[in-house]
Amino acid sequence: MNIFLLLTIAMLMVILMLRRHIPIGPCMLTSGIFIWLPYLVQALRETLTMPRTYDILFALYFVMCLEIELRTSGALAGMVQALQRIFSSAKVTLAVMPAFLGLLPSLGGARFSAPIVEEASKNLPIEQEHKAAINFWFRHIFEFSSPIIPGMIMACNIAGVSYGEFILHLAWLTVLAFSAGWFVLIRPIKAANSRTETIANDSQGTQDLWLALSPVIITFILVVFCGLNASAGMGLVTACLFLVLRFTNREVGLKDVVIGALDIKMFLNVLCILYFIQILTVTHVLQEIVAAFQSSPLPVPVIIACVSFIIGVLTGMSQGHVAIVMPIVAAMQTGSLNLAGVAMAFGIAGQMLTPTHMCLVITVDYFKANFFKTLKPVLLCEIIILTLFTAYTYFTW
Repeated sequence: MNIFLLLTIAMLMVILMLRRHIPIGPCMLTSGIFIWLPYLVQALRETLTMPRTYDILFALYFVMCLEIELRTSGALAGMVQALQRIFSSAKVTLAVMPAFLGLLPSLGGARFSAPIVEEASKNLPIEQEHKAAINFWFRHIFEFSSPIIPGMIMACNIAGVSYGEFILHLAWLTVLAFSAGWFVLIRPIKAANSRTETIANDSQGTQDLWLALSPVIITFILVVFCGLNASAGMGLVTACLFLVLRFTNREVGLKDVVIGALDIKMFLNVLCILYFIQILTVTHVLQEIVAAFQSSPLPVPVIIACVSFIIGVLTGMSQGHVAIVMPIVAAMQTGSLNLAGVAMAFGIAGQMLTPTHMCLVITVDYFKANFFKTLKPVLLCEIIILTLFTAYTYFTW
């Protein structure tokens, strides 16, 4: 709709409401909402018609179905016991399993690793917020080095850097992220109860281990090598696992799985986040932020770092800050590993510290944890990473 027509209608609304003796404040607020209404409607329409929306929602639904199948069949608890027998420590399991599942490029991974963290920590004296932070942090340590993360693929293509060189340039940040997470989140856990009783039947434990890990491995293959989207891959694997459990005499009720995975509150949270991101897009807020920084006298690396961090906070996903910031990197210094690295590191930091990150919302919801208490140790880990990364980049530029 033409902007001048919108303004005219808005002013007429103000006049009519004032004539009805409505206070000026509510009149102006109503007219302001009317001016924004076309953008809100457009963003809602685009959110509800984008394939990505339904891919995310269905992938999350099937992951929850998968978790119910594994939990009710006993395979999940058996897998954790088997892993703790292998690692001889629940603390190692707490760090390794979310990290391993983080290799799967799907939103649902955070929801799948959450019950594993819950099971592995059931004998440990830690709060729900601590468990949530562990699940969320270690799930994302491969954002810097995995060649199958969508944001990494987009970054290399847009910035004009090779996959191998860019991954080698940032791989040490994955090691640093694991170390920071261990120092902040795992090390303080009292180890007195970190061991759990081993199961007597080794073959049973091996079967549980493979039953729990094979869905992740198979989904990884279907998504990466077979080109299926996340929802199709997870749906196929979930259906196959249901049949395998029946074949191995671990019957799970179909009704319990289908209905139990319908977490309406979580789905609405995810949908609202996607809607918020689309509002930012259609109102050109993100582009205006970028333009404001581009016109500033700050050094180029500082501009890229600030813009990447802010866009990461606003979008909460690697594809978001990469799609907006990496074209600027390419325009300024095509093929620059240093500048692209700055954009990636600070963009990831932004997406790790925002309520628009769906993995964080899902994790906090699962553990029924306080949002800010969960985010506090994550913030400390990010401060460690950004401080060391900034110092290293400054002295090696």
